[in-house]
Amino acid sequence: MNTTFQAGQIASVDRRNFLKSSSAVTGGLLLGVTLGLPLTTQAAGMLYTPNAWVHIADDNTITLISARSEMGQGVYTSMPMLIAEELNVDIRRIKVAIAPPDGKVYGNALLGGPQLTGGSTSVRDGWEKLRVAGAQVREMLVAAAADKWKVSASQLKAENGMVTGPGGKKATYGQLAEAASKLPVPKEVKLKDPGEFKIVGKPTKRLDTPAKVNGTAEFGIDVKLPGMVYASLEQCPVIGGKVKSFDGAKAKGMPGVIDVVQIPDGVAVVADSYWHARKARETLAVQWDEGPGASINNASMLEGIRNATDKPLPLKAVGDADAVIKGAAKVVKAEYVSPLLAHATMEPMNFTASYSNGKMALIGPTQWQDGAQGAVAKALDMKPEDITLRTTFLGGGFGRRIDLDFIVQAAQISKAVNKPVKLLWTREDDMTHDFYRPMSVHQLAAAVGPDGKPTAMTFRMVSQSVTGRVFGLPPEAMDPLMSEAALAPYEIPATRHEIVKHDSGLRVGYWRSVSHALNAFANESFIDELAAGAGKDPYAYRMSLLEKQPRFANVLKMAADKAGWSTPAPAGRFRGIALMEGYDTYMAQVAEISVKDKQITVHKVTVVADLGRMINPDTVQAQIQSSIVFGLTAALNSQITLDKGRVQQSNFGDYPVLRMNEVPVMDITLVPSTEKPGGIGEPATALVAPAVANALFAATGKRVRQLPLHENLARA
Repeated sequence: MNTTFQAGQIASVDRRNFLKSSSAVTGGLLLGVTLGLPLTTQAAGMLYTPNAWVHIADDNTITLISARSEMGQGVYTSMPMLIAEELNVDIRRIKVAIAPPDGKVYGNALLGGPQLTGGSTSVRDGWEKLRVAGAQVREMLVAAAADKWKVSASQLKAENGMVTGPGGKKATYGQLAEAASKLPVPKEVKLKDPGEFKIVGKPTKRLDTPAKVNGTAEFGIDVKLPGMVYASLEQCPVIGGKVKSFDGAKAKGMPGVIDVVQIPDGVAVVADSYWHARKARETLAVQWDEGPGASINNASMLEGIRNATDKPLPLKAVGDADAVIKGAAKVVKAEYVSPLLAHATMEPMNFTASYSNGKMALIGPTQWQDGAQGAVAKALDMKPEDITLRTTFLGGGFGRRIDLDFIVQAAQISKAVNKPVKLLWTREDDMTHDFYRPMSVHQLAAAVGPDGKPTAMTFRMVSQSVTGRVFGLPPEAMDPLMSEAALAPYEIPATRHEIVKHDSGLRVGYWRSVSHALNAFANESFIDELAAGAGKDPYAYRMSLLEKQPRFANVLKMAADKAGWSTPAPAGRFRGIALMEGYDTYMAQVAEISVKDKQITVHKVTVVADLGRMINPDTVQAQIQSSIVFGLTAALNSQITLDKGRVQQSNFGDYPVLRMNEVPVMDITLVPSTEKPGGIGEPATALVAPAVANALFAATGKRVRQLPLHENLARA
């Protein structure tokens, strides 16, 4: 496939009461399936807490559950498509709901079990188990009809929300749901052959688009509750600092102010409107204990990373690369630096919490449902079962909403004032109190033979471990989310790859494409340097090292052909190429740029992606477009800098995002494939920076090894 481009709300009840009430209402079928866990069915006539994948009410209303948060990436449509395919229902006639916290049912197996949206895992994790869920419900409905009509199940067909049989017999799924719910769950089911797919793999309009167009879609910032008040939180300008003392007398006298409360992260003003809370917050007098973070600045962070003495963690070694390099006649060495980055989601951090009578209801945008429930329970010394959570649409996530600080803050404020509270951060709060993508330094070296090809290579990546902070991964353990795309596909006889985990003292977080972006920039820039040093064409040089990598070679060749690599670029334009595997997706990109007055214009990006089987090709194309815009924003302009522990960027004026007139033409080719599905929400973000950096070398003869490109080109 090739294209060139110029909400459901669920009321909450707790699990125990849901189970008690389910037997008291009229029939319905609710089925939950997880890999490696027992299968269960529950009868229910109305949908309150969707704690499984499929709900069929007796009025034939069908609700399919998305276990992953919808933050623009399309899971609200793609996940139900998998279930609908096997259930034989029209995806446009069903309802969709986002799952409540329940890691046992909705856990993400590819991420180790938490109910977490991230890592481009949604399709890969759900590909089989959601189809199994749909098939099991279908077979149970057929079995119920067969029992009712006293016929063989082989004579029946389930499709379009109805089971039909001989002699004109028919019944809706809803009419059969109660009986089906009492049957045993089939242990083995036959899944459709992909050749039979009517939904999966077909371009499908997103189910959330109408609500987002007409304004009925609920984002966290839209939540309203009876008696709700608003909070604005003053946090230490140095991340990690604490309140020593504060004077809130003036704020309490401001219009609409209800209370001023201290929580561990700062001082919150609570008022009858957000504006009143925000204006009163400006009058607070807070004395801070800034803590050790006040000594952090960019220069010291970079120096510490560059000269880190932490013990290297070996990733992979082939032969004795160090010995080959030591004895080589020609050695190429290079260092690459990637900066701190903010997530800068369009919707700033916010959450609504309502504490009453020992219970907490949480409503808002999160990528980690059971994590949020657990963090609030720990912070407030509550039982997790006393905390409910409803996930709204997310106005962007990119990894930022995996972290839970703003959710815990909302809960703490709500408990302090004993009212429903919506906490809203300003854009400035968001930019200066993020969990930033880590800074990284890569040091690469290669021995080069007479033919210009590398005979040995060493790779050393130094950065912070996000997984160590979030999940407590011990220092001596390899962080798999630091080594993504570290092993390039090129055939080199001797190699040594190592990762160094170095704590720079600043909190860091997962950022779209995580370490793929860091490692791909280094690897693909370096292989380009080797090609240039050998006097070889960058595309041909790569191909000569990919003889044993057919999927890599295929996407690289297709991208070069689509971009017209073998023909001269238009006058004043130059091309760069890059290649990577990430999230089981093989991708090549060619960037076509021009440079004037040390300003880069990216005119076109050609993308070829082999991501195996696809659920919704429309979403795949949109994800690639989004990723390129996101990745270009970072590659060209973005960085977070610190002085005395204070983040210097505060809004889009000094942390610019790509404007519409700066977005390049995107020529996207999706490779037909029968391989297992790969992730697509992140790879293009990682690959566009090296593609543009390599084009920049072609244009200027200057190798920019530090991002962002605009600032560092000006220094070159």
